[in-house]
Amino acid sequence: MPLAKLARLAQETPLRVLLINAGEPDALTWAGLFQPLRLAAKILGPERLHVDVRSPDKFAADAQRHWHLVLLVADEAQASLKPANSRVLIERCRAAPFWGGVGAGVLWLADAGVLNGVRTALPWALYAEVDTVADRAVFTPNLFEIDDNRLTCCGGAASIDFALNLVEIIFGAGVQARIKETLCIDRVRGKEERQRVALQARFGALQPKLTEAVTLMEANIEEPLSTDDIANLVGISRRQLERLFKQYLGSLPSRYYLELRLQRARQLLLDTHYSIVQVGLMCGFSSGSHFSTAFGALFGNTPREERQRKLAAPPT
Repeated sequence: MPLAKLARLAQETPLRVLLINAGEPDALTWAGLFQPLRLAAKILGPERLHVDVRSPDKFAADAQRHWHLVLLVADEAQASLKPANSRVLIERCRAAPFWGGVGAGVLWLADAGVLNGVRTALPWALYAEVDTVADRAVFTPNLFEIDDNRLTCCGGAASIDFALNLVEIIFGAGVQARIKETLCIDRVRGKEERQRVALQARFGALQPKLTEAVTLMEANIEEPLSTDDIANLVGISRRQLERLFKQYLGSLPSRYYLELRLQRARQLLLDTHYSIVQVGLMCGFSSGSHFSTAFGALFGNTPREERQRKLAAPPT
């Protein structure tokens, strides 16, 4: 897991996280990220976690301090207000072991060419702003992405899910559970869940076959179609379909489809009382062992562990 290094580091030294607020302080993107991390710092104490906040100007000028994780944050409405010192700002961000952006910050990083080839979660409303340099990133429709040491989140309400996932990965489910209780949050969405309109917004007009293929997948979770079936239904060859998925989604159709089914299974495990066997069948897995193996490969734990972990978070 890419953040395992941060989790180990947090056991040895106070983890220093810096949030660069390049937007409005009352924006949902900022509040959704900052408040869970602020509460985590309060619960854990300064000997475990320290969360700093800087303006872009102050951060760019402060070359003496060092952080373990740096995130450039701005609401999507601030996309056109790129900081004047963005080049220096981004280079300073990249000096941290882990770094990334949230909301419009993702677009600024992509525009600078520092996310080339990186799986990147960009707010769907900003897809129209992507230029030829930024387009070298692998934009996904997911709420957030963690690709090696680069972290990106589409912002908005997804900032809350992003922050709470970071807390769980680094400090454990018990700390996350206490924050959820304080904020009255029932369910935390995972990084694989999707922005509902992202594919249509980015590819609908230019790549209707790709959008149609994904729509077919989403409509056929319980009885999955084969890749050949999907290609025939959208009117292109299997090779053309695979090329579209690889170019625009960074994945093969079969892999993308499998992840869709597993995301649906995870949602059912967390939100319903269906048995694990029923969940597997509802998501197209006729074999319990195949379901468990595929689920574990994507999420890092078995379906049974996923349900038990959420039902009874360990104490802090």
